[in-house]
Amino acid sequence: MSDPVTPQPPGSNRLRRWLAPVVIVALMAAGYGLGLHRYLSLDSLVIHREELRTFTSVHTAGALLIFILIYAAAVALSFPGATALTVAGGLLFGWLEGGLAAVVAATLGGMAIFLIAQSSFGEALSRRGGERLQKLRRGFTRDAFSYLLFLRLVPLFPFWLVNLASALTGMRLGTFAAATAIGIVPGTFAFAFLGQGLDSVISAEAKTYGDCVLAQGPENCHVGLSVQSLVTTEMLVAFAALGLVALIPVGLKTWKGNE
Repeated sequence: MSDPVTPQPPGSNRLRRWLAPVVIVALMAAGYGLGLHRYLSLDSLVIHREELRTFTSVHTAGALLIFILIYAAAVALSFPGATALTVAGGLLFGWLEGGLAAVVAATLGGMAIFLIAQSSFGEALSRRGGERLQKLRRGFTRDAFSYLLFLRLVPLFPFWLVNLASALTGMRLGTFAAATAIGIVPGTFAFAFLGQGLDSVISAEAKTYGDCVLAQGPENCHVGLSVQSLVTTEMLVAFAALGLVALIPVGLKTWKGNE
């Protein structure tokens, strides 16, 4: 005789469903409250360049693992600074290793939020959204890979917002992971390559900042390097062109359907 099934207390399923989002929000609040997001910047990279390079050269494998964990956590907690982290990866590990580590970390962090959002909100939204939402979900799901690939190639929306939106459309985890990993490759390796080539620039900025601190104190000194200064019009046009290529399959399906 099989053991009787123990009934679940009322509300236990709801509690489990909301536990992960509550933990994520609490960690986000703690991170911002402690100012941890400020370390994910080019300013921090310039200021701590020597310590980072020294640690990486002595503990290469460990440093790479720490980098992946920090990057994945930053993505999962929706901290800004992915570009700065990618540049740091290129500087510390080289464009190939740093780029690959960033792709893996960003995909893992995105998958974590995708799964949490899908299990917490996706089912409830599906039940309450009505026929219009169901139609939208079905339409997106048919070409989910192409649509998500476009959104990853062309950064029109924040990374975290795309993660959440994808979860609410009922997309499969495998499709999400594949489109994310492939879609972020061009931008990730572009910034990792920039990071590898910025060593002399960052070194000069670090020296200028250090001289300023000695002369005027840290409160009066600022780093002149920014993420915005690294993004060129040509780079944005290239990403847009790649994004349009990703939508070709959707266009072909629509054209054939209208024949």
